[in-house]
Amino acid sequence: MSDSKRRKPPLVADKRYGSATRTKATKPKSKAAPKKNAANKRTASRKTRKPTRKKGGGGGIIGALRRFIGWVFGLIWGFTWRIGMIVALLIGLAVGLVYTTLPDVTALLDGRARGSVTMLDKDGNVFAWRGDQFGGVVTTETVSPHLKNAVIATEDKRFYRHFGISPRGVASAVRINLSEGRGPLSGHGGSTITQQTAKLLCLGVPYDETQWDSEKAYEDDCRQGSLWRKIKEAVYSMAMEVKYSKDEILTIYLNRAFLGAGARGFEAASQRYFGKSAAEVDPAQAAMLAGLLVAPTRYAPTNNLKRSQDRAQVIVGLMEDQGYLTTAEANGARANPAELSAAAAARAGGYFADWVMSSGPEYFTRNTTEDVIIRTTLDQRIQTSAEEAMNFVFQEKVRKGSKAQAAIVVMSADGAVRGMVGGRKTRVTGAFNRATQALRQTGSAFKPFVYATALELGHSPLDTVVDAPYCLNIPGSGEWCPKNYTNKHYGQVTLTQALKDSLNIPAVEVSEAVGRDLVRKVAADFGIDSDLAAGPALALGASESTLLEMTGAYAGILNGGSSVTPYGLIELQLLGDDTPLMGTGGGIGERVIQTAAAEQLIWMMEKVVSEGSGRRAALPGWQAAGKTGTTQAARDAWFIGFTADYVTGVWMGYDDNTPLSGVTGGGLPAEIWHETMVRVQDGLAPKPLPMRAPVQPTRIPEPKRNKGGGLGDAVDKLLKDIFGGRN
Repeated sequence: MSDSKRRKPPLVADKRYGSATRTKATKPKSKAAPKKNAANKRTASRKTRKPTRKKGGGGGIIGALRRFIGWVFGLIWGFTWRIGMIVALLIGLAVGLVYTTLPDVTALLDGRARGSVTMLDKDGNVFAWRGDQFGGVVTTETVSPHLKNAVIATEDKRFYRHFGISPRGVASAVRINLSEGRGPLSGHGGSTITQQTAKLLCLGVPYDETQWDSEKAYEDDCRQGSLWRKIKEAVYSMAMEVKYSKDEILTIYLNRAFLGAGARGFEAASQRYFGKSAAEVDPAQAAMLAGLLVAPTRYAPTNNLKRSQDRAQVIVGLMEDQGYLTTAEANGARANPAELSAAAAARAGGYFADWVMSSGPEYFTRNTTEDVIIRTTLDQRIQTSAEEAMNFVFQEKVRKGSKAQAAIVVMSADGAVRGMVGGRKTRVTGAFNRATQALRQTGSAFKPFVYATALELGHSPLDTVVDAPYCLNIPGSGEWCPKNYTNKHYGQVTLTQALKDSLNIPAVEVSEAVGRDLVRKVAADFGIDSDLAAGPALALGASESTLLEMTGAYAGILNGGSSVTPYGLIELQLLGDDTPLMGTGGGIGERVIQTAAAEQLIWMMEKVVSEGSGRRAALPGWQAAGKTGTTQAARDAWFIGFTADYVTGVWMGYDDNTPLSGVTGGGLPAEIWHETMVRVQDGLAPKPLPMRAPVQPTRIPEPKRNKGGGLGDAVDKLLKDIFGGRN
């Protein structure tokens, strides 16, 4: 019984404890059992070693380095996103703050600090502009589609897709600047149209003349390219994108952009360059206007039309590449480049317009804050005639390389200036005007006023005077003996011959006989306002005057003896007003000499042109009168003369008073006068001069010619005869 109990097998939960437990509790039944157990041990060993190898791979230097890098990146990321959130918040606040300051879009379309002056010629046609011209508001809807597309293609092809700034454009600009050896913010800016508009608005800072030395200084500050300025510009641009639509931003840009020659906005530029509205420009004209944006002065067609046209060709190519023009339209624009209107081709009026601006009231011309319309006396046909004559003579008859200058004034007998050229460069603006600003000795061109005085006192053109050696004692200076240009003497000559051949000694004798104070008064009354010489050299034109004054004085002779004030302004009014603010500031004034004396003087001066020193000025088929003038050492040469219709004055000389070589008043100045008047009179019917042939010839007594003496008893008797018996 006991044996049977020992043989009973133990109760074992095999499934609960697994095979290993069973192995310990039971004896092996065969020899294969140990092998199986050994295999199980190796499997268990591999299972336990796997996690050990994995743990071992993350340890050591590599693991530590990985953990450190991960920690650093985590730190940077945490710092970055927090700073990014702060920056984004600050930018959002800044944009929001700027947004609250932005006005309605209509208040931003005309931002000029000064007004404009539009000048009309005698027929009412625009020929010149001054100041900042604003042609009126245009919008993206009213402007020509070609112009809108040209601007976008040129300045910002992604305009309708960005949020005010273009990171891609900025990165590209920085790359280009660095590759060209400049600073990252120097040169190309990568600015969008929105940013350019923000810059035009000067980031909302208005011009205050008390804060800035000039408008230019204000605009220079608006265009500065510092990093801080760029940041503020970006903020302002994003605020504009929030406040305004894309079309509204583009509208502001189209109206405020500066496009050269004083044109603000595309409407003003289109009117100025093409004489048409910006709504009517064709692709070639639109391309030329858009091409001005990069450099308005350099590419202005009034400065260099060919350069402007070449730039426009580039814009046409951009418009074609971006699908705004078909190939046929692009080829048509290339084959027919834009041309300037007649007014634009005249280069904004040149010397004449400058003179009108300087002679008018400053608050309505040079510093106007209003838009002003000025009607002037200019005749564009006559202006062109004078310019062509100047160019012809200097090209054909003046040696190459000469620095000599010349000026021309053409006016009517009432003083209305019809044309003016102030220098050899005929189409300029803001240049030194030798017709109005240069004070030069007049030489023999002054002599008609000596003879006008004698004629007014009752003498005849046929009265005689002796041309012989003659000297005067000048108090404080000693003896002065005038000489003729030829160094010859001609004996007894008539006043007409003395004037015709421009003899000096007779002119001085007549001046001394009638009284140089009276000669000075007659000249001043005719409009020569410059200081006149006090000595006897007065008769020989030792005084200085301007060409405009001298021409105006001759106009007084032509109109019968009344003074004139040269003028160019007829009427001034504000744009949109019908009532003029002011009228003509010149014209015929008081009588200086009697009509009979003036007509006899014209008869004498006609002999100068037909028989005397001014023969080169003669006009076939026309009666013309005038007088030559050459100063000491030929530093100045003049010819001033007239037909029945117009008075024209010509001056020639060097700006630095260098003597002219082989030039007298009867030479090149007379030829310039001739070339001018041939063109001016072209197509007009010849009219006779208002001249009167002389009567009652008498002889002016010969003065006492004692060396070193004065006029003597003969002059005393002459003065008694003139002032006592003839007047």
